[in-house]
Amino acid sequence: MAKKSVSVFFCQECGNETSKWSGQCPACGAWNSLVEEVVDKSTVKARSKVSDIKPTKLINVEASSEHRISTSIEEFDRVLGGGVVPGSMILVGGDPGIGKSTLLLQTCQKLCLSNIEVMYVSGEESLQQIKIRADRIGQFNDKLDLLCETNLDTIKAVVEREKPTVLIIDSIQTMYNEAVGSAPGSVSQVRESTSVLMEIAKVQGIAVFIVGHVTKEGTVAGPRVLEHMVDTVLYFEGDRHASYRILRGVKNRFGSTNEIGVFEMRDSGLEEVKNPSAVMLDGRPENATGSIVTCSMEGTRPILVEIQSLVSKTAFEIPRRMATGCDYNRVNLLVAVLERMRDVKANRSCGIFLGRSDIYVNIAGGIRINEPAIDLATALAIYSSEKEIPVDAGTIVFGEIGLSGEVRSVSMAEQRVSEAKKLGFKTAIIPSSNLNGVSNIKGINIVGVANIKEAVDAISR
Repeated sequence: MAKKSVSVFFCQECGNETSKWSGQCPACGAWNSLVEEVVDKSTVKARSKVSDIKPTKLINVEASSEHRISTSIEEFDRVLGGGVVPGSMILVGGDPGIGKSTLLLQTCQKLCLSNIEVMYVSGEESLQQIKIRADRIGQFNDKLDLLCETNLDTIKAVVEREKPTVLIIDSIQTMYNEAVGSAPGSVSQVRESTSVLMEIAKVQGIAVFIVGHVTKEGTVAGPRVLEHMVDTVLYFEGDRHASYRILRGVKNRFGSTNEIGVFEMRDSGLEEVKNPSAVMLDGRPENATGSIVTCSMEGTRPILVEIQSLVSKTAFEIPRRMATGCDYNRVNLLVAVLERMRDVKANRSCGIFLGRSDIYVNIAGGIRINEPAIDLATALAIYSSEKEIPVDAGTIVFGEIGLSGEVRSVSMAEQRVSEAKKLGFKTAIIPSSNLNGVSNIKGINIVGVANIKEAVDAISR
């Protein structure tokens, strides 16, 4: 007699299924990613007759102009690419307590005020718990339906009967499909549950939001194939003990993945931050060494941030290096460039010795930036702290640094300088190769530098 259930192994990275465990996934090559699960083989899914399936000619397909549903939250719409596309599937991930459920409940409120039918399905909270949070957020109307359920068959039947325009699932790790024998949150359950929700979204044209918890590595818990199945992947970032949150898109089939949304957590919920640059620079010290303002481009939006550096003599054999908000390896590279700095005109070495110093670099405000355009500001902040030279508070610096100490051009220099001028900065130290692109901007002193030595001289005057 054939067994109805067997043990199989699933890869948490790619979802590949194997009959035996191995240290490395044979499909994607990931190490220690296979987990054992019991699969019920007694349930056979019904399949359509092959003879009933026919391809469609591309020229016969009619595609209307893309219609988007606005969430009435500008920061959220910015990250989504202009709004929610009907029939799309959006995954929202983030640490526990970061504000995922609060953001989506506020989105429900805005959509309901626009007379859009929304269904909120919760597998983690009771109706009373959701009501308490809703009272804190504000007034709701009768367009929002609540359902506390984890059985996907029941959820699918209710959705097909009610036919909402937007469906929110909180969270995917609590949903289970009776056709799968493993526990909720397992690799097979998450994969099959997402497949059912994908069918609901594509067949019925319902926009589906899925909440996903993240692991300690910062990725959504469950198989990596989950991110491949959905249309959009958003990550809610930030320290839950701090007030500011950043919504970042890492995948979007209907828009750019470079945009970010900035929010502030308050008693009444999440508030949009219209001008992140002013917020990030709030409380900046004056005449302090190791503090320099730079500009980073997040999509089409320039954001000014403060880079802080502290250089102190170490008491240990090996000096310590620490970077918060930027790439640690990039900081080490910039330290090496500062030590090998040369005066090209005099043809002599003029580097600073940092081999016996602890170096700490921090981007104030809790934001993380990986753009190379902050290289020059980071290097000058380290130099300013080491030489105890305060940088004028009205100066902004940006530019990429090469291994030879040259300052390379960056993209969108005009937008960066314009944003600095708008916030009252008087001087901009930029790559000399970007001077032609900002020549029409008046009211701010623009200094072009070709190498790091010229930049050092510019802040030492």
